[in-house]
Amino acid sequence: MCGIAGFAAPALTPGTQPAVITGMLSRIRHRGPDEAGYYLDDGMAMGTVRLAIVDLASGAQPMSDSTERYWICFNGELYNHIELREELTALGRQFRTRSDTEVVLQAWIQWGQACLSRFNGAFAFAVRDAVAGDLFIARDRYGKRPLFYADRPDGFLFASEMKAFRAFPGFSFALDPHELKSIYGIWTPLPDRTPFKGVRQLPPGSLLTLRGGRVELHTYEELAVDAPPFTGTPAEAAALVRDTLRTSVEVRLRSDVEVGVYLSGGLDSSIVARLATDLSSHEVRTFSVEFEDRALDESSAQHEVARYLGTRHSSIAISTADVVENFPAAVHHAEVPVFRTALVPMYLLSRHVRDAGIKTILSGEGADEAFLGYSLFRETMLRADWHRLTAEERRERIAVLHPELAHFGPEHQVHVSGLLSQFAEERLDGLFSHELRYQNGRFVQRLLKDREDPFADLLALVRDTPGYAALSPTQKAQWLEFKTLLAGYLLSSQGERMGLAHGVENRCPFLDPAVVRAAALVNLRYDDGWEEKAVLKEAFRDVLPAEPLTRRKQPYRAPGSTAFREHRPDYLELVRSEHELAQIDGIDPRFAKRLVDKVLADGGAEVSTKEDHAFIHLLSTAVLNRQFVMDRGDEMRIPQAAEMNLTTVIDRRHGSPLLAGGQR
Repeated sequence: MCGIAGFAAPALTPGTQPAVITGMLSRIRHRGPDEAGYYLDDGMAMGTVRLAIVDLASGAQPMSDSTERYWICFNGELYNHIELREELTALGRQFRTRSDTEVVLQAWIQWGQACLSRFNGAFAFAVRDAVAGDLFIARDRYGKRPLFYADRPDGFLFASEMKAFRAFPGFSFALDPHELKSIYGIWTPLPDRTPFKGVRQLPPGSLLTLRGGRVELHTYEELAVDAPPFTGTPAEAAALVRDTLRTSVEVRLRSDVEVGVYLSGGLDSSIVARLATDLSSHEVRTFSVEFEDRALDESSAQHEVARYLGTRHSSIAISTADVVENFPAAVHHAEVPVFRTALVPMYLLSRHVRDAGIKTILSGEGADEAFLGYSLFRETMLRADWHRLTAEERRERIAVLHPELAHFGPEHQVHVSGLLSQFAEERLDGLFSHELRYQNGRFVQRLLKDREDPFADLLALVRDTPGYAALSPTQKAQWLEFKTLLAGYLLSSQGERMGLAHGVENRCPFLDPAVVRAAALVNLRYDDGWEEKAVLKEAFRDVLPAEPLTRRKQPYRAPGSTAFREHRPDYLELVRSEHELAQIDGIDPRFAKRLVDKVLADGGAEVSTKEDHAFIHLLSTAVLNRQFVMDRGDEMRIPQAAEMNLTTVIDRRHGSPLLAGGQR
């Protein structure tokens, strides 16, 4: 795990190029605090800040092949690097290090871009062909590692985090109201978008080629959520899931440093922790968050699982004051408006993990998308079947979907039934599954001056995706979760970006390609879709305690807008006056002011979910505007750059190359 950055800008003054690339790297130094290095060649530069996980001694970057034609900067881990190394060695490739970075480079030389589909990993990397003068940047199939770029008249820039671009001469950030419209509507940028004008992200499963100053972009692997029917027995399906996940965890434990596990107390992380303890030769360390607000806290379940598995467990207690205090720092690393504060506890948890001496962690992320764990999927099934179900069948399914209704009067069930009935017909072409959820997005649009259709870009994306129209409603829901919230929010804003803020790498066994394929095979084959993750539970029923197998899934939540009413930090000034709000491009200051006044009113009225989301969206946008657009992050004690341990400098602009470590 690392951070990478670079540029291709032939017109950039040669004397400034080393300072520009070191400036870019210094802004993402938190991603790789162990060492740093860069490569310069004919107006092109690329570099790495390294978090040393595999081959600590000789894995320094940038790295070349023996001919020094190909150079690579690599962010991530290649979990099947041992198998690929053996295959490449048999083909005659020779290795000088034990690192997975060299395996990626040799695979690129051997197979070209076809190597990408062979990779089982979390990665974003850049390869320079010094002879042809081409640059390639690629990203893993599920978007586990970020990679942003800006194609400008004065140069092409790329980096693991957008903040690195600030070091390029003449670069400045500007919020894009068109993209805010989409982000507010669906809670996350589309796979190739960002909230800033002129800045894009490389979509998951994509490769970009810079050749002769021209950018070519193509997808090397499409997401597949459908599969032919699995013909085995239920027991065989459970065995397939168990064995595939075991292999996934086993390859993700490959590391030259200790690997820990995030433990939420739910099914997914408990399975990962179970497999890690089975496969590790030493005591496994687990980590979790505890909330001051007992309504959000799951610590009792976490401790039960930890005791059952015999892990060395550690947790960090988080108060609402902690969430408020650390919100600007978490948003600084997320680089996108967010609708919840859930990223802050993950930011603090990764700091706790790093303080404990751990820099690699396993998590259960991706399980709900792969194994249909969200209630959204069952709600989609219910609405899709609405007109063929009897009134009694509808009531039975609503009771399963919303068991909390049993504590209220019959009028509540009538209300829910009426709401679901309203959304039993598709209104947005291809977005049937998410239409109820998107209602909050329509409300948040009122923050914007321009009320464009917030779903137009997403509608265009699904319309232009081959095979999407033929998917079932549930599969479309799964596709949308993978393509939007998983990569754009959960893996980035809550996962990768919060972990790397403190130099902690997050590995996701449920997002192994073989696991996702196995899930697609068995999903909905052995039940009617109403028992949550039925096959997954069956696969691990005999090796887990009762709690994660029987407890209803608890959504991960953190204190919302009421935390800001209670603690009122100084930075609330950004949203408390129309004058301040008017400085945010695209925001309607009058509506925003009314919303803020209601949310922050002493003893004010109850804040609805859509108002809560709108407030957090607005506040995070204001924070980003201050940090990135106005470049005044220092007011929030956000570091703008940091010293690096620069160990490798390759400057090929003036004759013979320097070798690693700066020696000729």
